[in-house]
Amino acid sequence: MNNKLEKKYLGIDWGEKRIGLAIGDSETKIALPFKTVENIEAVLQVINDEKIDAVIIGESLSIVNYKLQITNEKYNKFIKDLKDKSNLQIELIDERLSSKAADALAGDKKVKAKRDEVAAMLILQLYLDKLSYGRNL
Repeated sequence: MNNKLEKKYLGIDWGEKRIGLAIGDSETKIALPFKTVENIEAVLQVINDEKIDAVIIGESLSIVNYKLQITNEKYNKFIKDLKDKSNLQIELIDERLSSKAADALAGDKKVKAKRDEVAAMLILQLYLDKLSYGRNL
């Protein structure tokens, strides 16, 4: 990027079969659907190719004993591996409604790859909006 203060972000909607990706930056503060990949190696390749500065991942929370917690071990392993292999700042954003919202925006519900990318875009946009308005969303 030309401006050293500008940061480039990768939004991730993680799934066991597909990982939706979106890209945005601190200058425009607009997230755009990017692509769908199948594994962490492909995510790391995008991080390198696109010169990503920080990763924003949808955090799927469930309520257990009146406490919010992450219950998927594969998700937890993905987060740990991404932290270990990328050495980037990783932020988690509550994504419980992102797939339903993506369905509403994506139109054709048969196009699953688009749904994942749109969900990643919504996750990243929520984060960018939080940066813009300086509050916890």
